[in-house]
Amino acid sequence: MPRVNRRVHGKWCCRLCGIGWPIVTDSQRADSVNPDNSGRGAAHGGDGSPQGARIIYRERQWVPWYWWLAMAFVVALLTAQFGLNRSDLWIYIPAVLLSVIAVWVLLSMSNTVLTVEEDADGTRWLIAGQANLPHDVVSRSLAVPATAKRNAMGRQLDPAAFVVSHGWVHEMVMLVLDDPEDPTPYWLIGSRNPEALLRAFLPNQADVALTDFR
Repeated sequence: MPRVNRRVHGKWCCRLCGIGWPIVTDSQRADSVNPDNSGRGAAHGGDGSPQGARIIYRERQWVPWYWWLAMAFVVALLTAQFGLNRSDLWIYIPAVLLSVIAVWVLLSMSNTVLTVEEDADGTRWLIAGQANLPHDVVSRSLAVPATAKRNAMGRQLDPAAFVVSHGWVHEMVMLVLDDPEDPTPYWLIGSRNPEALLRAFLPNQADVALTDFR
């Protein structure tokens, strides 16, 4: 496979629902360079992707638009409190500082990007942060509707699974792995459009995976 292997091995990487920063347990490891696979491929981009890879699908999981309105209201309220019966500097300086902090927080919470790329040899890769997954190790897939998300993230969740989830992304995709080199049982990935993601990454499995989705 013509790229540096950055798959996740035996980890649970869960982005906090409603917050967005990753929790990484002590047992987690990200193989940015896997010695067993370092000889695969010659040309790579700066992010570990091979040069010439074709992007089939890309999804950035922005926070809801009304969060920006709510944050603007909070900034205005705090600015008014700072500037109450004080000089104009107590309005301008807090307004600028609080606005910068608010934008940084919301952008940080929106930094999850899912990408499906296709290599020159036809291998399709799902990229979630620093983790890559080739399509040929996925034995089964399933679209998880919003009504089943709580069960999937509850007692049924395998602690060894790789999870990317946000509270504002209500639907998910489950990808069951069959890879002797990777002890991770499955990926559970939040997606705003599970159908498009599955059809881009696993076109041969998509129809079956979407059977009970709608």
